[in-house]
Amino acid sequence: MATVSALACLVPVVAACDSGKADPPARQTTAAPPPPLVEPRTAPVSTTGRGPTPPEQGAWLGAWVKPEFHNAVGRATALDEFDRAAGGKLAIAHMFHQWNDSFPGATEKAFQTQGRLQMISWQGTDTRSTVSGSYDSLIRQRAEDVKAFGVPVLLRYRWEMDRPNLAASMHSPADYVAAWKHVRAIFTEVGATNAAWVWCPHADGFADPTRRAADYYPGDDQVDWLCADVYPSPEWNSFPDRMDHFMAFAQQHPRPVVVGEFGLTQEGKPGQRADWLREVGPYLKKHPQIKAAVYFAARQTTKPLYDSTFGDDPESAAVFRDMATDPYFSPPRPA
Repeated sequence: MATVSALACLVPVVAACDSGKADPPARQTTAAPPPPLVEPRTAPVSTTGRGPTPPEQGAWLGAWVKPEFHNAVGRATALDEFDRAAGGKLAIAHMFHQWNDSFPGATEKAFQTQGRLQMISWQGTDTRSTVSGSYDSLIRQRAEDVKAFGVPVLLRYRWEMDRPNLAASMHSPADYVAAWKHVRAIFTEVGATNAAWVWCPHADGFADPTRRAADYYPGDDQVDWLCADVYPSPEWNSFPDRMDHFMAFAQQHPRPVVVGEFGLTQEGKPGQRADWLREVGPYLKKHPQIKAAVYFAARQTTKPLYDSTFGDDPESAAVFRDMATDPYFSPPRPA
C-alpha cells in the first residue's frame, strides 16, 4: 500500500517553460519563416535504421514524467520516483526536444545511467523549409550526435503530424513525407543507424476521416516502428475504441508498434479514470504487434488544463502499478 501511496503523491507542478516538457495533442506549433532559396536534395538514399530489438514476447512500458526541475537531474529523478512507486519495472525513458535543441545531451546520459531504453521525440519544423536544405547542417549535427551516443534509441520525428493545428507547418501529407525522407536520408548518410525511426500520428487521425493520418505514412521502407498517441476524449471513449482504427492500419504493415503517449488527461467521474486505464493492459496483450507503451505523466496548470498524474487518484495509481508489475510488461531489455 505504501508504494501505491508514493505513486499517488508524485504530482510535479511546474510553471516555468522548458524545452524538455510537452503538452498533449492541443499544443500549438508555430510555422518556421519562409526558407531561403536553396536547391532541394534529390539523390535517393537507402535507409538502414535499427534501434532497439523489440522483445519477442511481451511489451516494454515507459513514461515521460514532468519534473519539478527541468534539467537532467530533475528529469531523471522524477522518472525514477515514478518508476519506483509503480514497482520499479519501467524500461523506457521518454524525452521531448524542440527543433533547435541539441541532443542527445545530459538528460539522455542520465537516463542511460539508469539503464533505460530511450525514446526521443523531435519536434520537427516547417516541412518545405526542411526539404529546401536550409536546415541540413542542423540535421547533420543531430545525426552525428545520435551516432556518437552509440546506443539504440527510438527517434520519434514530428509526432502527431495529422493534428489540424499543425497544418500551417506540415502543408500537406506529401510535404511531410518529403521532409521525413530528407531528414532520414541525412541520418543514413552520417551512419546514425542506431536510431529506429518511429512514425507517430494521433490515434484519432484514423477514426476521423478529415484527419487523413494514413496519408502521412512515409512507407514501410522508411519506418522502423509504428506508433500512435491515445488519450481519452471528453466523451470517455475507451482505449480499445480509440486504438482499433489505428491497429487496423498497423496490421497491414510488418512493423512493431509503440503507444507513444497515453494518459488520463480528463478528470472524469469517480472511478472513470481507473476504468479507462484498466483496459490498456488487456488490449496490449491482445495485440502482440504492440511492443511498447509510454505513459505521459504531467499536471498542466496553464491552458489547456489537465492532470495525467495520479496525485488525487490512488485507484488509477493501483491500476497502473498492477500493469507495470505484470511479467508481460517486463520482457528482457537488449544488452
